[in-house]
Amino acid sequence: MPTRSRLGQLAGLLIAGLVVGITVWAPVAQASPAARFSEIQSTSPMIMQAAAVHEAPSQVPPGPVLDPADTDKANSEETKNKIIAGIIAAILLGLVILGRRSRSKAKKKK
Repeated sequence: MPTRSRLGQLAGLLIAGLVVGITVWAPVAQASPAARFSEIQSTSPMIMQAAAVHEAPSQVPPGPVLDPADTDKANSEETKNKIIAGIIAAILLGLVILGRRSRSKAKKKK
């Protein structure tokens, strides 16, 4: 099977997309605006019934109570983890720089 160029592949995808788009959207475009409007109106009573059944409570329940001691402890642990990650990143960066420097010196000797 011969290979296709990128432009040929792109053209094929566009044509396939147009064919699929036409087959999907053609029934919607052919329906008259009055028919589409009547479909919308016929579903609205169900929506109104669902809204009436699921009324929101008059008062919102209170949110979680946060303890300042727990918050401070979590913040200190997060800071500690960030410092450790930063130190590890600096060590790895140093190793990369040293490795490149030694490799460049080895190339110059040859």
